Amino acid sequence: MDDSQRRGRRIMMTPAEVDAFLAEQRTCRVATVSPDGGPHVGALWFAWDGTSLWLYSITRSRRWADLRKDPRISVVVDAGESYDELHGVELSGSAVPVGEAPRTGEPCPELEEVERLFPAKNFGIAEMPHDGRHAWLRLTPDRIVSWDFRKI
Repeated sequence: MDDSQRRGRRIMMTPAEVDAFLAEQRTCRVATVSPDGGPHVGALWFAWDGTSLWLYSITRSRRWADLRKDPRISVVVDAGESYDELHGVELSGSAVPVGEAPRTGEPCPELEEVERLFPAKNFGIAEMPHDGRHAWLRLTPDRIVSWDFRKI
C-alpha cells in the first residue's frame, strides 16, 4: 500500500460520520452530463435519509433535461474554510425521478419520509410546500468517497 492509500484511509469518514455530516449540511453541488458530453454543475438543497440523497429540482432546468438523457450524477457536499478544516462526501450513481413531475403533492408513500425531512431541515417547517415547478430525484449512491482533513 502506498502513502496516498494510507492517507486516504486515515482521512476517510466512518459511515456514522457520513450520516451525521449529510444530515446536518444543506447545500450540495450536483454534476450532470450534458448531451454534448460536457459537465454541468449547480448547487441545490438536499435531504439524506440514511440510504439515499434526495434532490428537489426545477423540472425545466438544464439538470433535469441532462438527467432525462443520461441519469449519471455526482454530488459533492463539503465544509470547512482552511485546509485543515476541509471535510466532505462525494456520492455517485444514477438519479431516479420519484413521484409526479412537477410535484403537486399527490399522495406518494415513497416520498413521505423525505417530504418530512426536507422542509424541516431547509425551511424550519413541517409541511412540504409544492409549487408545481419542482420534482424529486433520488440518488442511491453506487459509490461514496469521503474525506476529513481534520483527522490529519
